[in-house]
Amino acid sequence: MKKVIAGVLSVAMVAAFAAGCTTPETDATGATDATGETVETDSTDATDDTEETTTAKQEMTIGTGAEVINLWSFTNEIPNMVNQYVTQNPAFGEKYTVQCTIIATDGGAYQQALDAALVAGGDTAPDMYAAEAAFILKYSQGDMAKFAATYESLGIDVDAKAAAAEIAPYTIDIGTRDGKIVALGYQATGGAMIYRASIAKEVFGTDDAAEIENIVGAGSGNWDKFWEAAATLKEKGYAVVSGAGDMWNVCEKSATQPWIVNGELNIAPEREAYLDIAKKLKDEGLSNDAAGWTEAWYADMAGTGAKGVFCFFGPAWLINYVMIGNCGGEAEGQGTYGDWRVCAPPVGFFWGGTWVLGRDGTAHAEGVAELIEWITLDTSETGLQYLWANDKMGNGAKDTVASGVVMAKSDGTLPFCGGQNIFPAFIAGNANASGKAMTQYDETINGYFTDAATQYAEGNLDRDGAIEAFKTNVSDNLSF
Repeated sequence: MKKVIAGVLSVAMVAAFAAGCTTPETDATGATDATGETVETDSTDATDDTEETTTAKQEMTIGTGAEVINLWSFTNEIPNMVNQYVTQNPAFGEKYTVQCTIIATDGGAYQQALDAALVAGGDTAPDMYAAEAAFILKYSQGDMAKFAATYESLGIDVDAKAAAAEIAPYTIDIGTRDGKIVALGYQATGGAMIYRASIAKEVFGTDDAAEIENIVGAGSGNWDKFWEAAATLKEKGYAVVSGAGDMWNVCEKSATQPWIVNGELNIAPEREAYLDIAKKLKDEGLSNDAAGWTEAWYADMAGTGAKGVFCFFGPAWLINYVMIGNCGGEAEGQGTYGDWRVCAPPVGFFWGGTWVLGRDGTAHAEGVAELIEWITLDTSETGLQYLWANDKMGNGAKDTVASGVVMAKSDGTLPFCGGQNIFPAFIAGNANASGKAMTQYDETINGYFTDAATQYAEGNLDRDGAIEAFKTNVSDNLSF
């Protein structure tokens, strides 16, 4: 499981700890389409022993209709959703054939192929395509935004439906170009603090979420009380987090200013603070110094690391697709299963997500609109978001979704979290998240900045030197 997740989440996620893929697997080999036929795909194994991940181009065909909708994605997640829709609505599959192309994000492969296909146009051009948080701005507002159709032009009454569904505002901000929505997500990835109940009770005398929120300064917008809690945890022999990377995404996605302002590199204070956070964790021994997506990180989820780790920061998908599979058990009393709880973090943030776009000029606007609306705006109990939130898609997870209406009528109770209903904390996280400080260059710039922060934390550069090295990297490679 660990290798599958690490492979799917891509090099960008490992390097910058900030990409947005949320599914645990990409291998569509042997998938079953809505016609009941097995779909064979061209895949290449990328790992050893019994665990597999796939980086090659894969194809999946859904439906038997004469009209062909070309769907491009970086995992089989959206193709599987389309398969579900056709199963529920056979008439769609009789009218359309959805030809799915799946290319993993590793090394930028998906973006390169998607860009080429959009530019080339023609009958095989994508009619519908996906973009994750790491690069959505490129397609919704940046260099490739001209290819995205407004939802309105596809025939979707998007403004009214988004308001009625109470779609998380930050997901709309990210998917809006010139005041028009061109992309929406089905997930909401507002973050929470995910903490060990047993450690909380031992160190602080309580595991109650409301009391823990007070202890760590939830919603304060700063880390003052969190550091006080970290010092108390250290006295008892515990680490507050696994590694500095656990706090990077909070800093990065709580920024109030983008990396680029008026064509110039800009370091928002929330991001600059990460330099001092990484240094403090290292110098004061407040973490296990584990890097994300490594065996040491997974060990801390299982409670088998050098020191017990109090908390992780992340959205619901971190629980569903990473922590549960790496907790060392499958039932309460095994590993750390059942010992986790969720509360609001000191600083609001989001992490990840996938947005769905339609191509401007598609000959199949009606079919594309039907799929997009079902995935992103349908709040009924047969809509994708309700199925997704209530573990009715067969993926073994109750995930947070973009619609507040759906979240309000869904059950977020998780045995992994001791029977806690995790949804309220994540709903609050969605409300506090903002997508207004993003640029299409974030994936690259984030990597340069976290590299510089690591050099500073490890004592290889002083603070000014780390900032200068970061600026040089950006200037040399992006010309800002």
